[in-house]
Amino acid sequence: MHWITIIVIGIAANLDNLGIGLAYGVKQTKIPFLSNVSIAISSMFVTYIAVWIGGTIGAYMSVHIANLLGSLLLCIIGLWTLISQKFGHKEILHNPQLVDLDENNVISLSESILLGFILSINCLAVGIGIGANEISAVWTVLSIGFFSIVTIGLGSHFGALISKTFIGRYSTAISGWLLIIIGIFEVFAR
Repeated sequence: MHWITIIVIGIAANLDNLGIGLAYGVKQTKIPFLSNVSIAISSMFVTYIAVWIGGTIGAYMSVHIANLLGSLLLCIIGLWTLISQKFGHKEILHNPQLVDLDENNVISLSESILLGFILSINCLAVGIGIGANEISAVWTVLSIGFFSIVTIGLGSHFGALISKTFIGRYSTAISGWLLIIIGIFEVFAR
């Protein structure tokens, strides 16, 4: 059952990336493939560190308590995502040019590193919850990296078309609810 969790976490952690990709697509700002990969690597790095921290914390308590705390943390992160403007990246979503520092309508490699770390903030807390739940760090990191590339690529490509759809408008809320569902699922899956 962890495979389903790993895939859903990869998707949930990157729904904001879809929104950012859409915002850049609408503004006709290009995100080259190498920049997209750079964003994914940033998210993967932050997630791996967070999973390691969560696993280390979990090693000092019983497996049951660590799993329960990890699941609770995922639910809290999901709630926080639903109510917090900060995790929704609203400022960048409405003003994507804030990261396009040279204003050339292309997210360069150096700009993508900045954008990657901004987008990976939500991966930090999610990773700690995953590590405490003893879910595979490698597969979680790979899932987050893969879905980062996919969501930013699709969002950027279909920006003008998809930005007015349900997913484009509610990506943060969908992400929050998915994390809550994963947290609840992990409590009862043990």
